[in-house]
Order: sequence, then C-alpha cells, then structure tokens
Amino acid sequence: MKLASHTPRTPHVVQALEALALQSGHAEAASLLLHELSGITVLVARRYTNDRTADGILEAYYLTIGCISLGISLNSNEPALSFLMKHGAELVFQMGFRSIKELSGLPAQTLIADFDNDPYIQQRNIKSLFLEICRADPNASWTGDETYKKELQVRRENQNIVECAKWLRRNHYAGAIKDADLDASAVIAVAVIFAILDDGRIVARAGQKDVEELIRRAREIKPDAETGWQALLKKSPPEFQNLLRARMDEFKNTIVKKILSKTKYEKVITEIQNCYAGLEQDVDYD
Repeated sequence: MKLASHTPRTPHVVQALEALALQSGHAEAASLLLHELSGITVLVARRYTNDRTADGILEAYYLTIGCISLGISLNSNEPALSFLMKHGAELVFQMGFRSIKELSGLPAQTLIADFDNDPYIQQRNIKSLFLEICRADPNASWTGDETYKKELQVRRENQNIVECAKWLRRNHYAGAIKDADLDASAVIAVAVIFAILDDGRIVARAGQKDVEELIRRAREIKPDAETGWQALLKKSPPEFQNLLRARMDEFKNTIVKKILSKTKYEKVITEIQNCYAGLEQDVDYD
C-alpha cells in the first residue's frame, strides 16, 4: 500500500520572517513586524488566554501566529512576506479573525436550539474555534487553514440542510411551523417520507396518528414514491433539490420499502419515530 505523502509546512508568518531575514537592510521592517506581533499577542492574551503568566503569553503568541497565517492563506495569492508588508500584521490578523467569526455563524450541526442565539454562547463558540484553528507552533507543521476549509465545507452543508428545513417548515400543509428549536435533518426526513403519497401536501412535522395514517394509505393505494418525490422536487427551490434527492435515494430501499411491505405497523412506526422524525414529532397520544 502506498502511503500518502505529506510535506511539513510552517505557518505563513514564519515563512514571511524567514524570507525577510534573507533580504538585505531588513532590520527596520523586521523591527516593525515584531512590534506589531508583540502588540497583537498582548491583546490576545488579555482576551483569550492569560496576560499574567508566561504560559498565557506563549499561547497568545501561538494564536497570533496562526490567525495571521490564516488571514494570509485565505486572502492572498502572493508571497506571505509581500502580503504581510503591504497590509500590516494587525489588518491581516483581523482578516483571519473575521473568517473565524464568519465560520462560527454557520451551524456546527443540524440540530438548532434557541440558546444558540444567546450572545454568550456565540462568543464562546468564536473563542472555541479561534483556539482550535489558529494555534500555530512556529517550530511545527501548520495545518490550520486546511482545518478551517474542511470545517467551512461541513458547516456550509449544514447550513443548506437548515435552510431547506426552514423552507419546508414555512410550507407545512397545516400552516408554517415557527418553533425556534429545529431538528433540520428530521424535518427533511419527514417531508421526504410523507411525499410518497403524492397528495400535494408538504409535511414538515408529524405525530403518531399521522404516521399510522401514512402507512395505512400507502399500503392501500400502493403509490409510486418517485412520482410523489418528483412533485416535491418541482415545488422546491433549486438549491435544495440535490439534498432532497439524496435523501430520497437513501430512503427508497430502506424505510419506504418497509412502509410498503407487510412489516408490522408498530415496528415501522417505531423506526420512523426513533430513526427519522427526531425532535420533529407532535405528541398526539396521551
């Protein structure tokens, strides 16, 4: 088996300093850059680590190096030193930190709770991402920008799931669902499962009675799930159609097959409730 190659890469700030050291007459530029790095480190220590201990200052320095390196990586196609000298360390740090804030504004998961909008929770999430992504030891290989890009992709996918679920909620056949808490994956699962009936309804939330009626009607009329799904896709905004189609492809040989089979009602109901409907279930039985 061939192992994947990995080339160690120092933080962009370190690359810039190394390039600066090779230039003649670099003392003034180096002094200015180090002064900026020191000032930023102190501010980071005061807010995120501890400005009264050596360990706190060191951690703040690592975070400063990583955040500036992130700013360079995400915003520049030119050599690190050129970009840093053109904009200054403080502005590039702000670029990196702004990217962290934007990332924190995207959902880390598809289960959204009302307390996620609490300012304290939001600040805590920013700090957590900052510490996780931006810490960069100048003497070690750095992958903070790669970690950022991977997390950004995951969160953008989560955002698409959340927005799709919100659209389904707004178009729920019995009226828009306005709860602050949201189990987005469950909303989509419920909508896709109920769409097999092809009755023109968009179902974003269901109770046990609804599930029982779904199974009864499906076994009675033997619907073509693809016809119902195509109808749902036609109603849906283009940006959600690939997501919905992926769920349909996933369900057609799993839960939909069980709904249309002779599997006991109780077993199918339990599976829908436990594995698909999540928190998007109405309690309609005492």
